[in-house]
Amino acid sequence: AAAAIPEMNGHYADGAFTPAQAVHCGIGIALRGGGLIAPAIRDAQDHDADALMAAMRDLVRRTRTGRLRNSEVTTGTITVSALGETGVDALFGVIYPPQVALVGFGTPRLRPIVHKGRVEPRLCVTASLAADHRVSDGRTGARFLALIERGLQESGEKEGKQP
Repeated sequence: AAAAIPEMNGHYADGAFTPAQAVHCGIGIALRGGGLIAPAIRDAQDHDADALMAAMRDLVRRTRTGRLRNSEVTTGTITVSALGETGVDALFGVIYPPQVALVGFGTPRLRPIVHKGRVEPRLCVTASLAADHRVSDGRTGARFLALIERGLQESGEKEGKQP
């Protein structure tokens, strides 16, 4: 989604927006002693869902053992943050300057959803977007979130999980 909508992927500095050529997706990681850091998975647009999950697990492990590379800390172009492990349903994040967008995910929960005319339990998650209005607007943000939704659904269908 960040590769498809450049207004969500880049930096705002010195009064101007510069879209990024690649998606270096910062991952919000809580530090054990307190605080938060958002090191980046470089070239995230080139990874499928499995590779992104493996890269994220590796990044969390290396963050918590103090083995990050400088480039991972300084090159993020957009941040993703999730508070699922805390039980929070929605996250309204704060943008990490000079980035212009942050996507937040709450805790996935089973919810009653109408699917093909029947009410069925479906695993759902609330995704939110904080975006810099100097670069984008609500319509752009809605298109961006719709692309994320479509990507998550397609990924789940490929894995044989519920749509």
